[in-house]
Amino acid sequence: MDGISIKNCTLCPVECGADRTKGFGACGVKGLRIAKYYLHPFEEPCISFKKGSGTIFFSGCNLRCAFCQNYEVSRAKRGKEITPAQLADIFKQLEDMGADNVSLVTPSHFIPYLVQAFEICQPKIPVVYNTGSYEKVETLKQIDPFVDIYLPDMKFSSPALSKRYLGKENYFEIASQAITFMANSKPLSMTEEGKMLSGCIVRHLVMPLCTSDSKALIKWFNAHLPPSTYLSLMSQYTPFGEIEGMKELSRPITAREYNAVVETALELGLGERLFAQERNSSSEAYIPQWDF
Repeated sequence: MDGISIKNCTLCPVECGADRTKGFGACGVKGLRIAKYYLHPFEEPCISFKKGSGTIFFSGCNLRCAFCQNYEVSRAKRGKEITPAQLADIFKQLEDMGADNVSLVTPSHFIPYLVQAFEICQPKIPVVYNTGSYEKVETLKQIDPFVDIYLPDMKFSSPALSKRYLGKENYFEIASQAITFMANSKPLSMTEEGKMLSGCIVRHLVMPLCTSDSKALIKWFNAHLPPSTYLSLMSQYTPFGEIEGMKELSRPITAREYNAVVETALELGLGERLFAQERNSSSEAYIPQWDF
């Protein structure tokens, strides 16, 4: 394992320098740690497809999203340490369960361990890399040979909003470079039935009072990413996490807010590569029950 990456951790843009063989990094974890794995039915239709996405939730995160719906996992309050060999076994288990893909959720701070797991077992089904996008391109290049589908979040373009809600004023500067790499890395491939085999879907969660920022992100998406890239506009914001003192986040988004963002995407001609959510997606019922 790369000593520079783990013993003096520089895997992500935080570059905390922690020795993660002995202690915790800025992500809140040291060894390889997961909170849950199962067949997840609530992703985009081409990802969940028929039997569900074989989703593995990793503990810890290099962002500090105040509104995080997976708060217990992102803050490493949940999780079980495993070895790369055990992770490889989980890949096999998910395949045996009939998963349409193996989806790695918030995995960037474990990339050296993931590479070891893939060297033991390379799944025969597509591998999905699901990230908050606060990533270093040089680190992504380590895992890119093992990934088929990228599923990055694109959260905010405004430095002020990024600082307030994510704790990272330079979020867009970093994430736009990472997403550009991801979108250009994998050519789009779909089966006739509509299952994605390779490609990139950029997700954006519409937030209360942030429609102007959402529209700016969609315009950036349209101007800078390949025309094969899909856009997923999510309406599922649910008040959660550490939002005391942020009154604007104490409610779900309105139909007017969400529709205004969707209309911007349609006006730019993105309708054929757009996923939109039902308004009833805003519910704690969609937050997983953690196993560990």
